[in-house]
Amino acid sequence: MQRVERRIVIGAPPAEVFAYLSDLEKLSEWQTGITDARRTSEGEMRVGATALVTRELMGQQMQAPLTVTEYEPPRRMAIGSEMSGVKVHATLDLTPADGDEATDLSFAMEIRGSMLTSFMEPMIASAAGGDIEATLARLKSRFESAG
Repeated sequence: MQRVERRIVIGAPPAEVFAYLSDLEKLSEWQTGITDARRTSEGEMRVGATALVTRELMGQQMQAPLTVTEYEPPRRMAIGSEMSGVKVHATLDLTPADGDEATDLSFAMEIRGSMLTSFMEPMIASAAGGDIEATLARLKSRFESAG
């Protein structure tokens, strides 16, 4: 297993940032590499909610199902996915910064390959680190330019 984690402080309250991040249909707006996302489960956001995302990977479009595995507004959300024998578990942890006017956001990914794909874990983790950095920069810009 490989783990990649990055942090950033965003100039918006945790509840506002969490509300945006937890709207699964907005994933393609903020997460690098995702070109489309649509919710596939009904009802309120919760553990077990699902979505189908289209991800561009090495010039190809690939679809991957997502499942919310943790949901604790406005502090934590985790999503699991599996694509081509590689399991990814992404965790978003939000804590107040600057009183409650800003958010310290941690975005972590754990990448686990199967027996046939475990050799790819370091390459995927390296790419994921760059994607997470770009994603966090996109989020910071979205919230701080809107304010």
